[in-house]
Amino acid sequence: MRRVGLREWWRQMQYIGDAKSGVHVGTDQFGNRYFENMNGEEEIPGRQRWVDFAQHEYHASQVPPEWHSWIHHIRKDPPTNDPVIKNLTPPWQTPWMENLTGTRGAFKTYNTVAPKFNAWEPKTVSRGA
Repeated sequence: MRRVGLREWWRQMQYIGDAKSGVHVGTDQFGNRYFENMNGEEEIPGRQRWVDFAQHEYHASQVPPEWHSWIHHIRKDPPTNDPVIKNLTPPWQTPWMENLTGTRGAFKTYNTVAPKFNAWEPKTVSRGA
């Protein structure tokens, strides 16, 4: 709590459930901040890298692939310092977008085929006078 301050400590306890302090490594296009703490006495091995999500409602698809490979120890250097990732991105590649399944922005096909079954429409007849 002394290292990060009371406000940041409270925020971390609410969002990630653990109080962590480390070096800010970089920020992605979504505003997510990435941290690393290589002190073996403070962190469990394999858990020294973490992401602080910018949004309150977060999920794993909000992490771009290059940062995903760094967090999961596939790459040694973060994308901000890795020359391979900086030169590897082709100009035709679209920017990373999170998975929108289950939201209003999800992909839905447009159906041009007439329905095979029609809904039942009750027909009312007036009673004899």
